[in-house]
Amino acid sequence: MNDHTTNPDPSEPFDLEVAPRVRGLPPYLFGKINELKYRKRRAGIDVIDLGMGNPTDPPEQWVIDKLCEAAQDDRNHRYSVATGVLNLRKEVAARYERRFNVAVDPEHEVVATIGSKEGFSHMCLALLGPGDTCLVPAPSFPIHVHAIALASANVIALDVRDPQAFLANVARVCESLFPRPKILVLNFPHNPTGTVVDLDFFAEVVKLAKKYKFFVIHDFAYGDVSFDGQQVPSFLSAPGAKDVGCEFTTMSKGYNMAGWRVGFASGNRHMLNALKAIKGYYDYGIFQAVQIAAIVALRHGEEARLAQVAEYQMRRDVMVDALRRLGWDVERPKAGMFVWTAMPEPWRSKMGSIDFAMKLLEEAEVAVSPGRGFGETGEGFLRLALVENEQRLRQAVRQIGRALKTEKALDGV
Repeated sequence: MNDHTTNPDPSEPFDLEVAPRVRGLPPYLFGKINELKYRKRRAGIDVIDLGMGNPTDPPEQWVIDKLCEAAQDDRNHRYSVATGVLNLRKEVAARYERRFNVAVDPEHEVVATIGSKEGFSHMCLALLGPGDTCLVPAPSFPIHVHAIALASANVIALDVRDPQAFLANVARVCESLFPRPKILVLNFPHNPTGTVVDLDFFAEVVKLAKKYKFFVIHDFAYGDVSFDGQQVPSFLSAPGAKDVGCEFTTMSKGYNMAGWRVGFASGNRHMLNALKAIKGYYDYGIFQAVQIAAIVALRHGEEARLAQVAEYQMRRDVMVDALRRLGWDVERPKAGMFVWTAMPEPWRSKMGSIDFAMKLLEEAEVAVSPGRGFGETGEGFLRLALVENEQRLRQAVRQIGRALKTEKALDGV
């Protein structure tokens, strides 16, 4: 008996039709930069990486010690609760009361998330569907666009660099679009531009939300890092904010716990109930030992947070002053952990931000984020993360200056 069945060659790709939501994702604009960075590091080259807002400072040792202690307790290795243990949610509520004079109910108005990015994405999945529209700030942190697209909804991006013009555009779109937008996404301090707003701005947002019947999601990821003795406001501080929206916070920045993946959603209980429903199906929450360490960090870590903010402020000043000495047009950010700067001439007239970022990586061995990676309104700009120490930041600017000065000399500029 002849068997004519042939076994498929595992090296041959079979015809897999992925979901439209995946096919609709754009190419990753940082791919070429990351590939070159990887090749240089494999070759033993010291690349100064200012491309990603990934803190290089560790958490306080006593927070790490609490994690190790909690990990030794057998009870903490079971599944946790998707919304976070109650004592952690109580600490989040206490922080809102202490820092912003905002009362949130830890039982119904706080949810722990696996970082703010996961929480934001699942909130979009909970609230959005085909035919819905969201307004997002531009330049745009990628997840603010793609989480909406993955929820099958539409995005309208509005330039956020002039906050008052942004508010006027929100009202204009709400008046002209039918059906009206379902969600307004906010992100202050803004990533990547560092734009900040005052409490009056948020009060106006609440009025618009009630007038035009949309939800507000505020990504407050950089709310722990504000400079010059100022505290940027929480959206929830605005009167009536909990009636229309929620706010995402994280322990990644001020507490140097980025890899721990601890974030929170706070505010409107109906929005949070929808988030809880999604999380109840998708995950079992954060490792409980991490939650216990996070409780301790929130309860006793204010002095350490302020010390870290002071460190970022010193790095900001080093970076801005050094770039200005090179002749770059740089504003001093009031918050966050990035410097957002226009590309210098003559390169801004000669090439796009992706090619310029590749040039800096290739010739200066410094990695930065090209503005184009944050949408069309980011073209012509660069984002530099303040994640290295002052000495390394000075070295990065020196290397950039040498690389560009050489080309200027060759061009006779």
